[in-house]
Amino acid sequence: MDKFISVGKILNFHGIKGEAKVGYSKNRQDFFMGLDSVYVKTGPEYKELIIDSCRPNKSFLLVKFNGIDSIDQILEYKGLLLFVKEDTIRENLDEDEFLIDELVGMGVLDASSGENLGFVVGVSNNGATDLLSVKTKNKKISLIPFVKAIVPNVDIKNKKIMINNIEGLLE
Repeated sequence: MDKFISVGKILNFHGIKGEAKVGYSKNRQDFFMGLDSVYVKTGPEYKELIIDSCRPNKSFLLVKFNGIDSIDQILEYKGLLLFVKEDTIRENLDEDEFLIDELVGMGVLDASSGENLGFVVGVSNNGATDLLSVKTKNKKISLIPFVKAIVPNVDIKNKKIMINNIEGLLE
């Protein structure tokens, strides 16, 4: 069974010919513009929408879907999330990029001593960088900048993240 990951949302219509205003994941404009199709969830099923055209406009994209040619037709999809298959995302990840659901639950270890420091409970972004939310052994949540200098190694296979535990990082 395919797993789907959200990559955008139909915000509204644009014009009278069925174009959609689409919001998309931060820094993912090029990825979205390279897609041939996306999926919407209608009830328990995912329905494929073929992309005829896609162009940037301010902070969103204008997308024309095959077979949707009027305001009435696109309004049926207003507010729905757009998905792609997980494999499509994986094919487009850079070497040092990961899916959030891969990171959540991973153990966090000190890179120099190998000591278990806690585990990842979430990932967020403060506008400048991604942050790992780590629940430490003393049950506190610490935010760790997800940058190479602090997080030198992520081992997806063994579910371990090695960090350079600098003083004051985990409190």
